Amino acid sequence: MSSYRVQPGSKDYFKYMANRITQLFGIDFPIIQAGMVWCSGWRLAAAVSNAGGLGIIGAGSMYPEVFRKHVQKCRAATDKPFAVNVPLLYSDIKEIFNIIVEEQVKIVFTSAGNPATWTSFLKTHGITVVHVIANTKFALKAQAAGVDAIVAEGFEAGGHNGREETTTFCLIPMIAAAVSIPVIAAGGIASGKAMLACFALGAEAVQIGSAFAVAEESSAHPAFKQRIIDAAEGDTALRMKKLVPVRLLKNTFADAIAVAEAEGASPEQLQQMLGRARAKAGMFEGDMEEGELEIGQVAAMIREIKPAAEILQQIWTEFLKEKERLTLI
Repeated sequence: MSSYRVQPGSKDYFKYMANRITQLFGIDFPIIQAGMVWCSGWRLAAAVSNAGGLGIIGAGSMYPEVFRKHVQKCRAATDKPFAVNVPLLYSDIKEIFNIIVEEQVKIVFTSAGNPATWTSFLKTHGITVVHVIANTKFALKAQAAGVDAIVAEGFEAGGHNGREETTTFCLIPMIAAAVSIPVIAAGGIASGKAMLACFALGAEAVQIGSAFAVAEESSAHPAFKQRIIDAAEGDTALRMKKLVPVRLLKNTFADAIAVAEAEGASPEQLQQMLGRARAKAGMFEGDMEEGELEIGQVAAMIREIKPAAEILQQIWTEFLKEKERLTLI
């Protein structure tokens, strides 16, 4: 039986949750750290997994051999389950999946592409597969492709986003009603209260990005973490809708994109403005004006840099507290 890793001595210390997601991944708590580019290296993934959640290495910002080293270091840092996230548009996708098989990674989250392309390959190797979607159409396609669970990501989320701009509160109940596999809610979740609300809507776990982007173990640049903490309501916006919709903190680059979009810029023009390595420049190297700063709307609620384990513990504690409070109403 799993134990509850929060404040020793508290009345809820030994509480845990067993549902389809915790059983699927072999974790204590249905809290999953998103595979964020330039933030989700092995240190963050291992820290979240050691705390009882599911840590994820974000392969989208890694060359294949760098990715291999992160997997190896994560395995050395935790004996708990961890996962990797692979955007299916990744240029070295075949090499990445070969490394996943060679390194015996057990859980893979795929995103930004057609799950039918690689799911059967991964399942053949005994790998649990989860796919990220933002609408019912692709949720059904993912289920038909044979994935074990889906992440339903609402419009509030940071990074790459859905073109439909469906909010998490609208998306989760629609997806939960449409599929039979477990649904993991994502987008705008950074508290136990939000987690409980997602469960009420039909989710069986939450995937959290922005709150873990500022964790001590996150590989994000300190200037980016501080910018997240300083963010206020309205400081993020969805940009590059003609290219790949992405939620960004407003800065010189994001403002330039907004002007270009208002003037009718083509996808090719937006791609030229984006260039290469702009996300790395912002989130990893600390260029707060010309870099691409991907983060969710919930950044306006994040006010502190803390260890990943503490972030997870606070979310879980609040989830239990609010759940108990509501039963008394």
